[in-house]
Amino acid sequence: MTSRERVLAAIAHKEPDRVPIDQGSMRSTGIMAIAYNRLKTRLGISAGPTHLYDIVQQLAEPDTWYLDRFHVDAVDFGRAFRDLQEWRPWTLPDGSAVVAPAWFQPQPKDGGFVLRDAEGTIIAQMPAGALYFDQACWPLSGPDGLDHYEPLQAKMRKVNWAGVPVSPYEVPLTAERLDEIASVARHYYETTEYAISLSVGCNLLEWTQYLFGMENAYLYMAGEKTKLAHFLDRLVETHLETLERILPRVRGYVQILVLGDDLGMQTGPQMSRRMYRELFFPRHQLLCKRAKELGGAHIFLHCCGGIYPLIPDLIEAGVEILNPVQTSARDMEPERLKREFGRDLTFWGGGSDTQSILPNGTPEEVREDVRRRIEIFAPGGGFVWTTVHNIMADVPAANAVAALDAAYEFGS
Repeated sequence: MTSRERVLAAIAHKEPDRVPIDQGSMRSTGIMAIAYNRLKTRLGISAGPTHLYDIVQQLAEPDTWYLDRFHVDAVDFGRAFRDLQEWRPWTLPDGSAVVAPAWFQPQPKDGGFVLRDAEGTIIAQMPAGALYFDQACWPLSGPDGLDHYEPLQAKMRKVNWAGVPVSPYEVPLTAERLDEIASVARHYYETTEYAISLSVGCNLLEWTQYLFGMENAYLYMAGEKTKLAHFLDRLVETHLETLERILPRVRGYVQILVLGDDLGMQTGPQMSRRMYRELFFPRHQLLCKRAKELGGAHIFLHCCGGIYPLIPDLIEAGVEILNPVQTSARDMEPERLKREFGRDLTFWGGGSDTQSILPNGTPEEVREDVRRRIEIFAPGGGFVWTTVHNIMADVPAANAVAALDAAYEFGS
């Protein structure tokens, strides 16, 4: 099978020739650049610079050698724009070198760095000793934020996740840019055999938290439901506008549409199922339905945490693929998830415990963890192997290699 065929077979709940592998098809299935550089050193890879693809999380964009070496089957559409960008040197917190997009212009502050928007507002900060950029602006966190959130899109750009974008969103979606996206999508589809993912966001709870602040979001969910519902409807309008502009231009060339909304914590959902059904479910359902209609691709939801009670609702809303499959959270045991939801969902993740075993175990323990998880998730298809979220900076190179090699060995 080609990589694309392999991934599509898994999503169709058919057992492919081997378990598909993902490393970097979206912003939660990759590897931090510090870990990537360390892995390159271990493997004796010296050709070419490391490209920083996600500024906020300081993730590396996997090179072709990495995709080939670890038998990767799925990629982020944004990597097709690498040669269309300008790059500049940047030094990671551990002192190792990368290149970053030329528009990335951090300013030193108190031993760390800050990023400002065009108006001079600090929207992200990397404090001294930190490894990534934190959100620094909650533009609607004042007492009247829920009554005065327009112009919404301008307020959203003051949040680091929108103000510090990844390709193809680093350039405004003008008519000319959309033409370019369509041309690049067709070329990338026709000249590669990868399954191609496009991130389209559509976050609802997360954008509420990003804009108003975590504490205000919870207060509004409990005490201002009517006003919050009106805000969420306006947010949905904004997301639909983006979907309607970009998805027809990539239809037929992109196989996976990546949506996101972290609904869970380590101990369970961030809200009751009743509240989810009331405030978020119908809007998620609308977004999934419209994305499917416009893009003709499979609906992937990145949703961290212990979301077991909400999974039936997510399936009903139109989610086909679940990531990162945080198996260390409450009620998210691999056996339970596969038994109860394996016929309806593709588990895109859950392939290695990044919370404890990957950073702290031995390579042998990592291999055994990967083997056990493949045995659980792979039968009957519906599984794409990747770690539970990104490979972080503290993961030893030997453990990263052990996990990635084990995924191919035990999935074949």
